[in-house]
Order: sequence, then C-alpha cells, then structure tokens
Amino acid sequence: MAKLDVALAPTEATQMHIPRNLKELTALFAKYGAREPESWARSQLDEGIPQLQRFLFLRQAWSQVVRNGDEQWIRSLLQNAERSPDGPVAPAVRRCLEKGVSAQDLTDIVRGVQAEFLFGLCYLLDDPMFTEAELQNFSWGLFEVDEDGDPIGPRIFALHESVSETDPEREL
Repeated sequence: MAKLDVALAPTEATQMHIPRNLKELTALFAKYGAREPESWARSQLDEGIPQLQRFLFLRQAWSQVVRNGDEQWIRSLLQNAERSPDGPVAPAVRRCLEKGVSAQDLTDIVRGVQAEFLFGLCYLLDDPMFTEAELQNFSWGLFEVDEDGDPIGPRIFALHESVSETDPEREL
C-alpha cells in the first residue's frame, strides 16, 4: 500500500516529553487549552490513542479559521485586493457589503464554510474516498515524526471526530 506522510515534526531542540501519568498529561492538555483535559489524557493513556497530537493538530487547524465576530479578515481581504485585484473573493465581498449584508453575516458564512472544510479535510486524512479501482489501496496518514522526518508513534486518525469538540468558539 502506498503511503504519504503528513507529519507533525518537533525539532530536536523543542521535542517535548509526553507524560505517561494522568495528572501530568492532564496538566499538559490544560496548558494547551483543551476542554475536558482529563478526558483527553485518560483516552491517551487507556486506549493508546495519540490524543495530544490529535488535539494539537486540530488546535492549529482551528487557528486558520475566522473567529466569531472577527471582521478584520474583511478589511485585510479588501486591502490585499487593492494590491492584487485579480481574485474573485474581494469584489464579491465588496458587493455584498454595498448591498447591505452585514460584516457579521459574512463572517458567519465564511467561518461556517471554513469549519466544514476543516471537517472534510480531517475526514480525507482517514479515507481518501477514491473511486478508481487502481487507487483503492492508496492512502496517507498523519503521523508525529522525529527530527529526521521519519514517522514515530501510531498513526493519528479520526480527526474528524474531534473537529467540533476542539472548536475554540464552541459553547462549553
């Protein structure tokens, strides 16, 4: 089976020790902002799932999604369009604003679409969904890697199951 590695690569200088006891691992999840840190830690220790790696990937992925109420993306988009006017998004946003669509509504739309994309991308990491027969055994995965870029530890899987749970805007 052909493999493509997408990897979390700690550098030698910053490679982190991952605790193997509940109290320390829970504290680490809490430090990095996990809701219900003990649940994440217990799952990692009891089930052998690399939950810290899953959580950290999703935390970083969510940092690329527009935050609720953040309208700065609109100003940035329109400013960038002045320098590079060829893209289709800025003119469409400008037309929406001119027609009275609120910046909050645009932000809600963009954030929702980005969140759906994030879910789909995470699902794609587990299941390429190829329909061509010759590609049925082709897959990829997300792995933590060592300083040489070689995979270590188990494959990080089922990220899509935690996308909603790791949304920084999700109500508690």
